[in-house]
Amino acid sequence: MRNVIAAIVLSSIPLALASAAEPLRLPIVVPITGPLALEGASQRNGALLAIEEGAGGLELATEEIDTAASAEAALTALARALSRPNVLAVAATIFGPQMLAMMPVAEQARVPLITVSGTARLTELGHHFVFRFFPADPVVKLAQARYVVEDAKRSRVALLYQTTAYGQSGRDALGEAFRKLGASIVHEEGLALGVKDMAPALAKAKSAGADVLVLQLHSGPTALAVKQAAAMKLGLPIVAGSAMHQPSTAALLEPAELAGVCAESGSAPATGGTPELERFAAAYRKRFGSEPDGFAAAQYDGMRMAIAALAKGARTPDAVREYLAGQSHQGAAMSYRSDGKGNMAHDAVIVCYDGQSRTPRLAKRYANPPGAR
Repeated sequence: MRNVIAAIVLSSIPLALASAAEPLRLPIVVPITGPLALEGASQRNGALLAIEEGAGGLELATEEIDTAASAEAALTALARALSRPNVLAVAATIFGPQMLAMMPVAEQARVPLITVSGTARLTELGHHFVFRFFPADPVVKLAQARYVVEDAKRSRVALLYQTTAYGQSGRDALGEAFRKLGASIVHEEGLALGVKDMAPALAKAKSAGADVLVLQLHSGPTALAVKQAAAMKLGLPIVAGSAMHQPSTAALLEPAELAGVCAESGSAPATGGTPELERFAAAYRKRFGSEPDGFAAAQYDGMRMAIAALAKGARTPDAVREYLAGQSHQGAAMSYRSDGKGNMAHDAVIVCYDGQSRTPRLAKRYANPPGAR
């Protein structure tokens, strides 16, 4: 059914010819409403900051288009973006199911999608116009599992994951990583996005004899799980997915509720650590009045690399794609280079909260971790 919808979308896109009189367009097609609005807002802000900074007198234009919560909405949003002239690349949704729907359209339109979605399958399907600037699940989930086993010294894992493409991708990567590290998953449970009461799943994790709770949930559900674990005095350390590192997620919790909670990410701009990351964080705070997260930094870096291609003279989507596929780029968060499949980011970090503040400390950095594929 989705392929039929994609075909209809493709046939409905007007021929948007390039014109020297038109600005170079980099539309932002991300979830601004719906269950991934927190992640989408970070993504949008990072892309917008990159485009607003511009480069060398280039006339750049963008448009923010909401993909909401469904694949169909994402296809409609992408069609609207591609109907404009001089579209050279698209900042594309963080939501895995939407990306999977959009990719065939982008492939046939030959327009690069620059995303921060972690869903592993995106770069395993042979598409040539998808570039992921947030480390894929095989990178960050290996870091998450290694931190649990090697640093937290835990070996009996309870895993709660979202029943979305993102959640299932992370669950698979975590399962493989824990097996290789010799840890046991004593309880695992998939939770739909709409689940509000996490207490039954948390109680089952405790009764299974787990010594650590590992989360692979989106932002809102992550905050709910952490809050309810604190309320019921679960007594297990929590090592969560990248949604937990977001300042917007931490803002939903009291500092005391964050005690004993850690999270993986590609980077953690709010903690600083390098001049490039601190410059980006300062610019983000000035522009948006809030703290940036790793999704914002990664989307910023992705769009800055696309803009670097334009500054080098790229004036077609194919030329931008060739630059992204063949060049390296030093970004705010890390150095990026494609692995041949469009995976551009290869580093990961673990951040941890002390129960006194909503700003975490950097606990561990993994540069291109061995064993990540």
